Amino acid sequence: MSAVKKVPERMCVICRQMKPKNELIRIVHNDDVVVIDKTGKLNGRGVYLCKCKDCINKAIKSKGFAKQHGFTLDSVAQELENLIEQ
Repeated sequence: MSAVKKVPERMCVICRQMKPKNELIRIVHNDDVVVIDKTGKLNGRGVYLCKCKDCINKAIKSKGFAKQHGFTLDSVAQELENLIEQ
């Protein structure tokens, strides 16, 4: 008898909705570098965002995001927008 594997869920930091981990984008802040973590295994403080335009645009423009998480998304903004368009 095989057990059904549970899919881990994470919360989007903007819309606060719980979604399966594979439906979110993980952004990692490590050693003053902000990187989009495509593998989900990079070291560093990570936050999750939905793959929707609204959440990503709010995160890029929000001063509260930068204040709360300690980093801005300016360096990866273009890459995030490219991920949405795909």
